[in-house]
Amino acid sequence: MTRVRAGRPADLDPLAPAQAALSDPAPELLAGALTRDGPATVLVAVDDRPVGYLLAVPGPEGVYVPEIAVRPDRQGKGHGSALLSALFARADGAVRLTVAVENERARRFYERHGFAVAERVPDRFASGDGLVLVRPA
Repeated sequence: MTRVRAGRPADLDPLAPAQAALSDPAPELLAGALTRDGPATVLVAVDDRPVGYLLAVPGPEGVYVPEIAVRPDRQGKGHGSALLSALFARADGAVRLTVAVENERARRFYERHGFAVAERVPDRFASGDGLVLVRPA
């Protein structure tokens, strides 16, 4: 069973395989959020060890999620859903994120969790356009 807790600096190395699986990872973003006080929140999915994380940043339009990642060998086991559920329980307002247009698997996952397309962002990723998805408050 997945447990979700607040991230801590010691999670950085165990979460590296999850972050490496992202199409456009930003290692400095996760490292900064785990090692400094600031507005960003890191939630970590744990079974026998940290297997995934969600990075959330508060903003004027709600919460923006720049990264959510689960180790490839642990995907499909409910860890991503547990991370989103934990965020929804804490979020005050809408939740926004951006996904690559061609990443249909991720889009379906987010749609199952109540997200809808709000806008298309040209050239957002190295692979092409992105879609901003929003889950209302």
